[in-house]
Amino acid sequence: MSERRIGTALAAAGAVLTAAGTAMYVLPGPGLPVLVTGLAVLATGLAVAAVGRHS
Repeated sequence: MSERRIGTALAAAGAVLTAAGTAMYVLPGPGLPVLVTGLAVLATGLAVAAVGRHS
């Protein structure tokens, strides 16, 4: 798999985790760890995709 595909998959998973964490944060539940994890995975995926596009 190319770096760009891996980055895209990570960004997509991070977006889903971020949305789930946001919903859990607004509703009663432990949403902050899921939200932070989602944002980290999203940022990592975007960075990997950007590096994969330039190399």
